[in-house]
Amino acid sequence: MVHSREQSVPRVLVVDDEAAILSFAGRVLRDAGYEVALASDGPEALRVIAEQQRAFDVFVIDVQMPHMRGDELARRIRQAQPDAKVLYFTGFSDRLFDERNVLWQDEAFLEKPATVKGLQQSVSLILLGHTNGPEPEQRS
Repeated sequence: MVHSREQSVPRVLVVDDEAAILSFAGRVLRDAGYEVALASDGPEALRVIAEQQRAFDVFVIDVQMPHMRGDELARRIRQAQPDAKVLYFTGFSDRLFDERNVLWQDEAFLEKPATVKGLQQSVSLILLGHTNGPEPEQRS
């Protein structure tokens, strides 16, 4: 029974080059009931993804990072997982539109700084279609 519970917990990969934001997002999303993995840049994120036994359900990605921009990381993730859901968590949302005019399907952005509730609701909305977060283990 525990195994099926683990399979149902949504998995999130948070990618940000700022340690404080990475820690904040990881803590906030774990507290909301998600299984969370962290990466500090695009190349590390691609390594984390390659090493996983089970796919991530949503990616929370900073746009401006060294080594690889967040939108380039999202493009590479989508090559392997076309239905990937991406939440750009950024202080530079205008840079998302440097090379295109609109976000793609299953993409959204949240401006930094964000509140705990704002981040939790944004991830829930893109992943689950509502702002209530993952389902509790048991409901009466």
